[in-house]
Amino acid sequence: MTRPSDPDRCPQAALARAHALQATSEDEARAIEAHLALCQECRHEVEAFRPLVDAFAFWPIDVLRPPRALASRLADRLAADPGGQPVPPSAYRSREPDWDEVGPGIFCKLLTLDRETHRVGMLVRLAPGAHYPPHTHGAVEELHLLDGELWIDARKLRPGDYNRAEPGTGDRRVWSETGCTCVLLTSTEDVLG
Repeated sequence: MTRPSDPDRCPQAALARAHALQATSEDEARAIEAHLALCQECRHEVEAFRPLVDAFAFWPIDVLRPPRALASRLADRLAADPGGQPVPPSAYRSREPDWDEVGPGIFCKLLTLDRETHRVGMLVRLAPGAHYPPHTHGAVEELHLLDGELWIDARKLRPGDYNRAEPGTGDRRVWSETGCTCVLLTSTEDVLG
């Protein structure tokens, strides 16, 4: 990675990185989004940070983003130390996708969809006791369990576990006793039933 002091670097590169990490105000976000349309270097900066953002951006909000009251108390405390004025937390929130209930107790948040390759990436949340319908995999399916417990046929997955299913294989029973959240990369051509 190039140092920010590099004279050939776009002066907006640092703001582009901050925007990729969802650490910009609403005004800064609007300005850098307009800049990204024109600057290939800054678009590359944002893309370089995408794996980092993808690793953290979709964790539960209460894990990564403290409550507004806590952020305000922290700003007051930091300002009191040097005798300065507190800087209130930004009201800016990322524009993350909505959760859709796709079946009883099954919620999905679409992350990516590639219609040409029939691939989809999503967060899937099962309520306690929810069952996913039996299905046959149309392509490789990759599942990474973030929280809770998930049963896939006779295999019990725990947080951090990974499951890969090959094309043509199937899962007869997928369910969660505790409820769970996972990242699922799969095919739009899976066959349910």
